[in-house]
Amino acid sequence: MLSRLAGWFRGIRRTEKDEQKTERGFLVFQHTGEVIHAERSLQAAGFAVEVKGPPPELRTGCDMVLTFPLMKEQAVRRVLEQEHLVPLSVVPVCDAMLEPVSLFRITDYGAWFMVQAANVKLTVEKSSGIIVNISGGGCPDVPYLAGLLVGHRITDAEEPRLQGHTLCSYALQKAFLEARRLWTNDHPAGNTEK
Repeated sequence: MLSRLAGWFRGIRRTEKDEQKTERGFLVFQHTGEVIHAERSLQAAGFAVEVKGPPPELRTGCDMVLTFPLMKEQAVRRVLEQEHLVPLSVVPVCDAMLEPVSLFRITDYGAWFMVQAANVKLTVEKSSGIIVNISGGGCPDVPYLAGLLVGHRITDAEEPRLQGHTLCSYALQKAFLEARRLWTNDHPAGNTEK
């Protein structure tokens, strides 16, 4: 009887966790700059937000949305109002078709892997962690940032956000952090294969 009762409580906990996963929403903005401003403002206010790609049905020209805990919608709106940010819409994630997608696209090229965030791509040699290429974007600081980063190990290189000032550098920062996370997960001690 006690084991059945424990199983029943585990079932309730599992259901509560599942509900918490679905109790997210996302904010759709007109411009990428608004997403970046909203992300910084909401994180500074202590909200757990994450930049994602919008589902295809809700693309507005901005290729990013901001996910947030739906239960905190009113508090989120207050922070946004203080920052003079008005989302085009607030969408509860209640349907798998409305699920935001990862901002990143990862491509495996055998000896290298590439992380794409928005239109910016960063390629890393798997064995050494050396950044071998940065491309895409179209903003004037991408070639400059590529010159600073290419040839350096992903774990030792300076983050793009420290030198970049455009939306492309923001996307490159996201790709950089994801590439660092991926490489570090595969090389926990920082060892390189020779």
